[in-house]
Amino acid sequence: MTFDRSIKIAPSILAADFANFGAECAAVEAQGADWIHVDVMDGHFVPNITFGPATCAAIRPHIKGVMDVHLMIAPVDSYIEAFADAGADVLTAHVEAGPHIHRTLQAIRGAGMKAGVALNPGTPASAVAEVMDMVDLICVMTVNPGFGGQKFIDMSAKITALRQMIGDRPVHIEIDGGVDPTTAPLVAKAGADVLVAGSAVFRGGSVSDPAPYGENIRAIREAANGVWT
Repeated sequence: MTFDRSIKIAPSILAADFANFGAECAAVEAQGADWIHVDVMDGHFVPNITFGPATCAAIRPHIKGVMDVHLMIAPVDSYIEAFADAGADVLTAHVEAGPHIHRTLQAIRGAGMKAGVALNPGTPASAVAEVMDMVDLICVMTVNPGFGGQKFIDMSAKITALRQMIGDRPVHIEIDGGVDPTTAPLVAKAGADVLVAGSAVFRGGSVSDPAPYGENIRAIREAANGVWT
């Protein structure tokens, strides 16, 4: 992964066809997706259960670019090696998921992955002030985690604060929750560069008819980039 602050669209496979993940990943990449975002939920940290390392390992051969794995689980540390073995490029843990986020980030980087930290809507930017030099990505949740398709919560002030805290460090700001062509400009203007979108990407398309995926991705990217034009 080469760092840059250009807008990146990361479709969440939570909104894809669960029976056809490999083909779905290949289809959205072919239609312009920059990263593939995998939402891992445990039914404990969040009120839903999705998938784990075995699913990541199964789809890895179908992903040419970045596999961005977002752990909405607690505890985290005992699963880090499994996700590394499954081929995750970025592994993100929630600051709220345990008492030792510093140790968790050390372990993620130690396993050879880029380290991300996620913040729920009720968690302030200051919660990651002491780990700024240990992260490659900060994920700002713009919904309460646990389900796809929720209404966007405006976290622009938090995003702006994080961008100021990051300074010239090579750290991405990722947005997860309710991203579409309407909300993308808000988060991009505040300083985000990685936009996770589920239903807004997969709506209207399929593996057999992937063109709508490309149209949806382009619409989000153009809306985000439009704030600078």
